[in-house]
Amino acid sequence: MNPRQQLRQEIRRKRRALTKQQQLRAAKRLHAQICRRPEFIRARHIALYLPNDGEIDPRPLLESCWRMGKKTYLPVLHPILHNRLWFVPFDRNTKLVRNIYNIEEPPLLKSPRRPPWALDMVLLPLVAFDADGNRMGMGGGYYDRTFSFKSRRQSIQGPKLVGLAHELQRVERLPVESWDIPLAGIITDEDCYMGE
Repeated sequence: MNPRQQLRQEIRRKRRALTKQQQLRAAKRLHAQICRRPEFIRARHIALYLPNDGEIDPRPLLESCWRMGKKTYLPVLHPILHNRLWFVPFDRNTKLVRNIYNIEEPPLLKSPRRPPWALDMVLLPLVAFDADGNRMGMGGGYYDRTFSFKSRRQSIQGPKLVGLAHELQRVERLPVESWDIPLAGIITDEDCYMGE
């Protein structure tokens, strides 16, 4: 097992070990951190995720988004292009189905989609991060491939990508790969690591 895989397993084990009470407290603190951010306040179209595998829970933000008149979206596995995501509207009435990873997502059939470049903000999960804003995901490359247009020069600016995590997921330094898409920042239950 290489060092990246070892680190991924270690951090996943740590976040899964959090109690339900610790997860609830972290979700409330995360909500408080994000709601006061100007980039969140300005955003009209926001993609979030449903937590899995001990990920910090962004669901308390949904109610705030809806109260503020924001449109919310969930990532859905692209049915044809491997390791890509589509973003489908999500509200209180959206029925969910389980994907191949057993993660809930809106069904694709007859669902309108929002192109990744047309979102204002994407709050995405991660496994590990460092204070420089580098992110390690689960290893599938879904977000990196979906937002690869952000690495090309003179491309559409696209959404502000913000990683969400428990503070315990922070590591001293992460190696950066050529395909890693940089984040605008990372927000945890304890701190904000915003690059701008």
